[in-house]
Amino acid sequence: MTWTATPARIAVLFGLLAAGLLTGAAGWIVVGLWFPAGVLLGLLALLGLFLGGRIAVGTGLGVGAGAGGWFLAYVVLSAPRPEGDFLLGSSGIGMYAYLLGGTVLAVMCATLRGPFGEEVSAAQSGK
Repeated sequence: MTWTATPARIAVLFGLLAAGLLTGAAGWIVVGLWFPAGVLLGLLALLGLFLGGRIAVGTGLGVGAGAGGWFLAYVVLSAPRPEGDFLLGSSGIGMYAYLLGGTVLAVMCATLRGPFGEEVSAAQSGK
């Protein structure tokens, strides 16, 4: 499957990048507030973002745009402020579980192979 860069697909990729930024920022805040349930809620939001990006674009590039926004939110929120403290504290295992779980979900959705709108026959299964 070849991917052609059309203005609509580029707009979708930028939209997924923005959605990744928002989902990442909200996820990091929720993980810090509610430890066990926050990690699960954040990972479910990431699964929806990554899988939706995969289906919307049709390739792993949609997952990469969402994951890039999610990781950019992590970098921005974990940078030290001029006062000397951090906006996103990395204390506790919840932050690490969210970071590792999000990475695993991104890889799983990027390497996913499915019929996403096209039929798969037995003759194509060997490709």
